[in-house]
Amino acid sequence: MGGFGVASLLCALAPSSNLLVAARGVQGIAGALLTPSSLAVIVATFEGDERGAAIGTWTAWSGISTVIGPLLGGWLVGVASWRWIFLINLPLVALTLALVLTVVPGRDRGSPHVRVDFVGAALCVLGLGGTVFGFIEQPRLGWGHPAIVAPLAGGVAVFVGFVVYEARASHPMLPLRLFGSRNFSVTNLETLLVYAGLSTLAFFLVLFLQQIAGWSAFESGFSLLPVTIVMFVLSPRVGRLSSRFGPRVFMSVGPIVAGLGLLPLARLGSRVDYWTDLLLPVLAFAIGLTLTVAPLTATVLSEAGRGDAGIASGVNNAVARIAGLLGIALVGLAVANRANRLDTHGFHVAMLITAVLVVAGGVIGVLGIRNPRRSPDVAELAGTGAGGSHS
Repeated sequence: MGGFGVASLLCALAPSSNLLVAARGVQGIAGALLTPSSLAVIVATFEGDERGAAIGTWTAWSGISTVIGPLLGGWLVGVASWRWIFLINLPLVALTLALVLTVVPGRDRGSPHVRVDFVGAALCVLGLGGTVFGFIEQPRLGWGHPAIVAPLAGGVAVFVGFVVYEARASHPMLPLRLFGSRNFSVTNLETLLVYAGLSTLAFFLVLFLQQIAGWSAFESGFSLLPVTIVMFVLSPRVGRLSSRFGPRVFMSVGPIVAGLGLLPLARLGSRVDYWTDLLLPVLAFAIGLTLTVAPLTATVLSEAGRGDAGIASGVNNAVARIAGLLGIALVGLAVANRANRLDTHGFHVAMLITAVLVVAGGVIGVLGIRNPRRSPDVAELAGTGAGGSHS
């Protein structure tokens, strides 16, 4: 949290775009340490139905932060300066640090130290970075350009090397043994699809509303506010219900409802009325997403067990971040016109692809997720089959 605060201050004071990007990278490193730790604290603190409700509440606030950020950021950019979208983090960081120091228990004495897998981390960054760079720059340079071929081929090769290395490392950052669990593997695959769709929706809808419909940054951010409200109200309840009845029905029905709800967006014209054109599709997506994200993380955590809670939530968080990274890059590649800009037709294609991605996540849930057996020996873990994933 301290590192995130320092990085936020560096972003606000950055005199150039290069330094801003570098400081944002430091923010990303700090954020990568925060999210899995917060879920590990929940797993260590709560049990049974209480854990399901706690993770549901975590999901609700995560959803709020994901949507309220662009809304508040758009307002700050309009009334002040972009630097304030980073400065506003500082009082929040101070408050959170106070809570961490007074409430969160420290490390148990005698617990083993864990080695950091620096080699695996470097291979993962280079593999994903090269691949995404190639996809982003392809519309500008073309498939045959050496600056596209080399990063794509190299990125794929390095990422394969990452998987091979992780299988043999003594302390891997990605323990492949976790994927021996059916529910763990299927849940992460569903996370990849659903969060790719969530990221492409947020990115391309806001871009469309500003560039084509002529909305302001604040108005565009406001468009997804129902997602925040629905998740805040319903996520804890979904957490309890999923804890009681199992995650399968929620992780199956939720993405299908969310994906089908997006189809009307593929017919939007350049003149957009929020109440008649956007509200119902966004509400349908919000309900489906709320049914989905509450069970996702807790299913991952329950399959990994208490000892691997931090690692499991870290893997799931990484999958969600990778999903957004690849989703926006690949959909952008599919919809960019010759001027490398979004137009109405490109937005329609983006929404169709987004709907297919999210619905595919639901199909994966139907085919792959299994409710845990409820027995005295596993009642505690079955009770955690509810929760949420980052955003």
